[in-house]
Amino acid sequence: MRIALVVLLSVLLSACSHFPSKETVANSFPAGVELIESHQVGPERVGIGYDKYRLANGLTVILHHDHSDPLVHVDMTYHVGSAREEEGYSGFAHFFEHMMFQGSEHVGDQEHFRLITEAGGTMNGTTNRDRTNYFQTVPANELEKVLWLEADRMGFLLDAVSQHKFEIQRDTVKNERSQRYDNRPYGLMYERMGEALYPRQHPYSWQTIGYVEDLERVDVDDLKAFFLRWYGPNNAVLTIGGDIDANEALRWVNKYFGSIPRGPEVENAPKWPVSLESDRYITLEDRIQQPMLLMAWPTEYRGSDNELSLDILARVLGGGRNSLLYQELVKPGIVLDAGAFQDCAELACTFYVYAMGNSGDSGDLTQIRQQVLEVMSQLSARGISEDDLDEIKGMVEAGMIFGLQSVSGKVSQLASNETFYAQPDRLQTEFEALNNVLTDDVEMAFKRFIQHKPSVSLSTVPLGREDLAAADVNYVPAERMLPEREHQQVDYQRPVDDFDRSIMPVPSTPVEVHLPELYRFSLDNGIDVLGTVNSETPTVQIQLSIPAGRRDESPEQAGLARLTAAMLNEATQTASAEVLAAELDKLGSRINVRSNTYSTTVSITTLTRHLDETLAIAAQKLWQPAFDEADFQRLKQQTLEGLQYERQRAEWLANQATRALLYADTPFAESADGTPASVAGLTLIDVKDFYTNFYTHEGASVVVVGDIAASVIEAKLSKLGQWQGKPMSPRADFALPVYDKAAVWLVDRPNSPQSNIRFVRHAQPFDADGEMFTTQLANFNLAGNFNSRINLNLREDKGYTYGAGGYLVNGREIGYATFYAQVRADATGAAISEVINEMNEVVLAGFTEQEVDFMRMAVGQKEALSYETPSQKAGLLAQMQIYALDKGYIERQNQIVAEVSKETLNQMAKKWFDPRDYQVIVVGDEKTVRPQLELLDIPIYDLHVE
Repeated sequence: MRIALVVLLSVLLSACSHFPSKETVANSFPAGVELIESHQVGPERVGIGYDKYRLANGLTVILHHDHSDPLVHVDMTYHVGSAREEEGYSGFAHFFEHMMFQGSEHVGDQEHFRLITEAGGTMNGTTNRDRTNYFQTVPANELEKVLWLEADRMGFLLDAVSQHKFEIQRDTVKNERSQRYDNRPYGLMYERMGEALYPRQHPYSWQTIGYVEDLERVDVDDLKAFFLRWYGPNNAVLTIGGDIDANEALRWVNKYFGSIPRGPEVENAPKWPVSLESDRYITLEDRIQQPMLLMAWPTEYRGSDNELSLDILARVLGGGRNSLLYQELVKPGIVLDAGAFQDCAELACTFYVYAMGNSGDSGDLTQIRQQVLEVMSQLSARGISEDDLDEIKGMVEAGMIFGLQSVSGKVSQLASNETFYAQPDRLQTEFEALNNVLTDDVEMAFKRFIQHKPSVSLSTVPLGREDLAAADVNYVPAERMLPEREHQQVDYQRPVDDFDRSIMPVPSTPVEVHLPELYRFSLDNGIDVLGTVNSETPTVQIQLSIPAGRRDESPEQAGLARLTAAMLNEATQTASAEVLAAELDKLGSRINVRSNTYSTTVSITTLTRHLDETLAIAAQKLWQPAFDEADFQRLKQQTLEGLQYERQRAEWLANQATRALLYADTPFAESADGTPASVAGLTLIDVKDFYTNFYTHEGASVVVVGDIAASVIEAKLSKLGQWQGKPMSPRADFALPVYDKAAVWLVDRPNSPQSNIRFVRHAQPFDADGEMFTTQLANFNLAGNFNSRINLNLREDKGYTYGAGGYLVNGREIGYATFYAQVRADATGAAISEVINEMNEVVLAGFTEQEVDFMRMAVGQKEALSYETPSQKAGLLAQMQIYALDKGYIERQNQIVAEVSKETLNQMAKKWFDPRDYQVIVVGDEKTVRPQLELLDIPIYDLHVE
């Protein structure tokens, strides 16, 4: 069985020319560049081809060729994360991620973002416990510029790092922590868990973002010293993938990075798994309604012999519809959600089991913990079966192939694997290791690490409801010992070059972007099929859109369309949901039915060779739903609990306030999930009636992207062409609310450390090349990119927020414009004033010529990145169907971008960005923000959101 699986996968991949192999590179490497290895994917292997080099200063360089699209992805990974920090100095690695975007000696403040955006690219950075990476995707002709930028911040950062920049980014990090941790339901769970699971001196005992008190006690010299210790070329991996010329890329790499001095020697941190002598119980009170239990067992470390066995154990225990926790606790409605997973990192791993209780007393975590342990005890009697392994192997096989659909996905794998294993391509290694796991291995891992072993149980309960905790608190982490701060000596070697680094590379000839070749045909019943052949991976993606959505509900039945779609993900008349899930897992396929405003979409992804079996299962789901009463009652209860969960989030409150103000008494006044009252009133008969009346072939459409010819897919969709349903029903007309002046609408969220701010107004429905498209171009410099006026003001200049921006949403019948920011509570009024000032400035004075040129470059060149993956292609095709667009609309948009005048953009700004036309929504702590709002001289109204 194992041999057959490996051979089948190898033959599948090696037979496809879509997977790039290594290109021969001339031996005339630049001086100081050493070829370490050339890795080709042979006919009996699966993997990613690459060439690995090393510079004299220790920088590792990996090149991967993929000429399918005119783009490149560059990843710079430093082997440093929060695990390299010391107690009392947490958050440094993440802090430096921010500082690396603040300009370097030859790159001005915020210029890195601006230059990449102007090039039509995207960029970001991430930090975790064990590494920090910076990545950019740009048109292929911009590669040299990206390398120049990355090298400048590696070798010439420190002289550009000022105390002022340090202070601004410290505020930004604090805002990020508030937004992602302190102001989010359950946001502090893993911080509390880390403190209970690890000793204080263990670097995994704190979160990567760190503690605010640590950030407050250090200065810019501490940060510089951290940079000099860990950000040298010998502790970095530079990975470049895409439409590249290897010799040219190596010359550029050596030119810009070769002279950067080697940093201090870096050794891998020693493994540091932990153990527990007894069960530990801790409790976290939070602004939530559904209590949650999180249990943790320490295991080993990434790459250990037992890692895969524990991953499989997590899947069997709590990784899907067929898992024990789902079957025993979720499906019967005992808990709202439950699952298991292993979190593996370089120094240590943790096996987690979680269960979210229903709201109210039924969420007693004492009982839930006991039920979880009873389910886990069933593993001893049940054991692990070969079917379990086959399902997981099918998923892994497909996951490997789907992971090769983008250059960024392949580059990310190469960079990570080189950093942690010194083996960039591990696909074959990982699959063979998985294929060699025996059922006995999984069972032994369970007994060794989990069964009857001590764990940490964290109970997250509503404020004032400690009685719902799994047990009384019996563990308190040791006090944090903050060391005396020592003055850091900053002394570093500057690179010495024989060229002028201040001269930014000029891109070569613009790349040629080719839209996908499309095919189109109609099925016998008139269903429109729009598709394109994509042979880069042996996969197929299909989206069937049925005209049955939120727009077809009556107001009192809000949520019916989404609940009906959810029922199609359950059992059919011939098979249980569990049987279907197992079959799909073995195939490595996915089928999901989901409803939105105007349609219900059946999404299908599969390996090409499994298309027939997957379509057969999709047909069952679409035409033979069981509509079981027990399934309906469970989904209804989960929906009601989900609605209560959503109402805990500040973001949902802001969204609902937007709907309430702009769309009161219209079909758009509520979310697609409905309201507690509307969902409570729904019955299974309502679901069946909605299915009968609105699931119809009339107005349906299909998008296909995949490794399959048009004639073949036409034959395979012939059964869909026989489908008949009722004629489409007309949709009711509506009128939108009208406001004659601006006002502030305050939604009280007591004790919130941040305020969620929204400026909202009506806009027009979608147009491909009309006023709304032009207005979106006008918004680009006001609020539509990182270097926009509003973001630079609120984030980089004032330090009020982690991020601010704005956008237009233009649908089939309605549209709206919004500007947003999540700001410190004490800066709410000031932030609103700044947004108003920026809007007034652009209305009164308009844009500069430089801003218009920036927009032209950025928007005009990003097309090179727009059609790479099957999902991107499917999105393009779906939009063409929804709005009846011909292929030429892209060319018309490009012409507008190239020719639109500054005067036209200014006219759009005057018409659509005047703050007097906007309603201002504030979700925050009323007692903190009201005094600030009263200074704005704008009427204030309290808004109660349900």
